[in-house]
Amino acid sequence: MVKAVWNGETIAESDDTVVVENNHYFPRADVKMDQLVPSDTTSHCPWKGEASYFSIRADGVTNNDAAWTYEEPKAAAEEIKGRIAFWKGVEVS
Repeated sequence: MVKAVWNGETIAESDDTVVVENNHYFPRADVKMDQLVPSDTTSHCPWKGEASYFSIRADGVTNNDAAWTYEEPKAAAEEIKGRIAFWKGVEVS
């Protein structure tokens, strides 16, 4: 079981993550989506496509742009479509 924890709260927990470039991508069903707030931030990866970001709110504190997803990835990254990964101090173990 892989967990994503930030500010003492488990944000995601799953035994069905996909690892790409050392990042665990969690299925949305295993992410506490009520703790994620969509962000206007985007980024581009040459082989995965356009990523969009979420900020995490846990115990009254916000971690800006600490999660991301590829809603419409390029074919090479189809396996992570709609899944969510974390960074910026989120402990994934």
